[in-house]
Amino acid sequence: MLNAISTKFSSLCNVGTTGIGKTATLTCLLLTGAAGAAGPGPSAVDGRSVYRFYCYQCHGYAGNAKTLSSTYLNPKPRDFTAESLDSLPIDRMLDAVRNGRPGTAMMSFDSVLVEKQIEAVVWYIRDQLLENPGAGEKYHSPENGWQNFERYGAAFPFITGELSLDIPQDELEATQRAGRTLYVSACVSCHDQPNTGSGSAIWETRAVSFPRRHYSHRAPPLDVVSGASPYARHDVAVVPENMTEQQSRGMQLYQANCAFCHAPDGTGRNWIGSFLQPKPRDFTAANFLLHDAPDTFREIVRSGIPNSSMPAWQHVLTDDEIDATVSYINIAFRNRAKTSEGDK
Repeated sequence: MLNAISTKFSSLCNVGTTGIGKTATLTCLLLTGAAGAAGPGPSAVDGRSVYRFYCYQCHGYAGNAKTLSSTYLNPKPRDFTAESLDSLPIDRMLDAVRNGRPGTAMMSFDSVLVEKQIEAVVWYIRDQLLENPGAGEKYHSPENGWQNFERYGAAFPFITGELSLDIPQDELEATQRAGRTLYVSACVSCHDQPNTGSGSAIWETRAVSFPRRHYSHRAPPLDVVSGASPYARHDVAVVPENMTEQQSRGMQLYQANCAFCHAPDGTGRNWIGSFLQPKPRDFTAANFLLHDAPDTFREIVRSGIPNSSMPAWQHVLTDDEIDATVSYINIAFRNRAKTSEGDK
């Protein structure tokens, strides 16, 4: 889960464990440039933009600190909605942003933000978040990219706790089942406080590649399949017709284990694949000959390839699962060979 947090935030995170129960302490720095320079976030001095670029991961958009990262932090991030102008003096807030708070995950932003940004974000918190438990309602708005937000309504009961994830699927109505699926596959990445007996949810994950600089849900087009990033079209899984039971199982195994590097469409041209060296194998390439050598192909999957990012899967997948995965790759990608470089 800690790895999921690091990936999800696209942050540079220092993660440590201390004490009984291995309480995790995260210090996340959203920087892509060198320390000492103003961060790559908002170009204008806008307190809300600064807050939503640097602060929301721990304090939440609403300022109530009900975030995924807060569940791993000790002490917890400050809940601004529970504070008042008197209980949190402005000088104290400015000092906290500039110098951080030793013994907590609150880092110093003195080398990250210029003084005007520090002042702007403090005034935003004081004006919009302090003593304002309803601040989060402003986030899911058309202005923030959430067009027709009510269309996600089926998932709301699982976010608010009205419905528990512990309810058996066959006891849910069709709309509730769809809402549950939406929650565990999407909403859970931010609203990871489900109403369950264990207090946690099992995420339903899939391989996607939406790097920060190419995708924003705030800017049109909002079609995350065809318009999210240059890599988005490679994140569409290939579903062949008339698959056998073995091939259908292989598709599930491929998408769960192999697509992260080789891409759901088998090209290896998703975001992860774009910076691995050597490049992941393109199963659709005309020069990929292992479709006709299944025994060799299976052995490569079992044993991996030295000096590459291709690991050995023999201790992760059974022989039957490897056979199913290879069978799916052969039926899904062998007839999709590229005929020219322009079809990338």
